[in-house]
Parts: sequence; structure tokens; C-alpha cells
Amino acid sequence: MYIPSAAAAWFLPFVLPICFYVAFTDMREMRIKNHAVVALGVVYLIVGLIALPPWSGPWSPGDLGPISLTLPIYGWQLLHMIVVLIIGIALNAAGVMGAGDAKFCAVAAAFVWFGDLMLVMIILTATLLGAFSAHRLAKYTQLRQIAPHWESWDRGKQFPMGLTLAGSLAVYLIFGIVRGS
Repeated sequence: MYIPSAAAAWFLPFVLPICFYVAFTDMREMRIKNHAVVALGVVYLIVGLIALPPWSGPWSPGDLGPISLTLPIYGWQLLHMIVVLIIGIALNAAGVMGAGDAKFCAVAAAFVWFGDLMLVMIILTATLLGAFSAHRLAKYTQLRQIAPHWESWDRGKQFPMGLTLAGSLAVYLIFGIVRGS
């Protein structure tokens, strides 16, 4: 994995409660609240300065289309937010994903190293299969009585992707602590 294990260890204690909150509120209300997304962004902005100090690490060159840039790792990770937000806005406009999902993905992108993108897709796929199966199992069994008024039970084919997205970010950071560079 490309994510430094020290950075993942710094991020996880702050990100994990937000991920639990996002998963819970998305199942309960079928929405990812803006204050949770903002909190996740603030975690990266503040904790990222400690975990990935831009003034002490090497600056990496890279290309953004026709533009060549040299930025610290902290800056490249911030750039991930902007790129994923633009993609998320387009997907939301096409009706493929919700606005909260797009915003969460954009902010979560700051925590994901580009070299780990394929691993994140695998984690996302596995988390989606597990979360969807568990959610549908609970929806159609007596487990539903634990939280009978959740909005996600009554939305037909719609699924609370916050459960999957937040779970994937948490799993990625946990893997980053264990197997990171």
C-alpha cells in the first residue's frame, strides 16, 4: 500500500466516528448530512498537517492534464477532493448517485493515495456486497424491528450508499495502518 501507516494511524481515530455517523444517518434518513462531510474535511485539513506536514516532506512533481505541478503530498491529496467532486457533481446530475454520496466521496478522496486506487475499488466492491446483503437481510427479516422507522427500509430499490462508502474508508485506513508504507 502507498498510504503511510503513520498517516493512516493519525487519521483513523478521527475518521472512524464520522464514518459510523454517516453510515447510521444514511440508513436512518437516506441522507449524508453536510456537517458530517465538513467534519471529515476539517479532519483532513487539520490532522493532515500533522500526519503529512507540507513543510517537511518532499515535493512531488506531477501532471494535471497539460499543467505540470510540484506539490507536497498534502497538496496532492487536497487536489483529489477537487477532481472527485467534479466527477461526483456530473454523476449526481446524471442521476447516478446522490449529492451527499458525491460530497462524501470527494472529501474521502483526500485520504486515499492514488497508488492505492485499485485496492480501494476492491474494498469498495467487497463492502458494497456485504453491506447490501446485510441491509437486505435485515430489511426482510425480524431484524428490521430493531429500528423499525428507518427510511432505508421503505425506499424500494434505493440503498443507503453511505453505509458502503463510510465502511470502505474505514477499512482502507485500517488496512493502511497494518500494511501501509
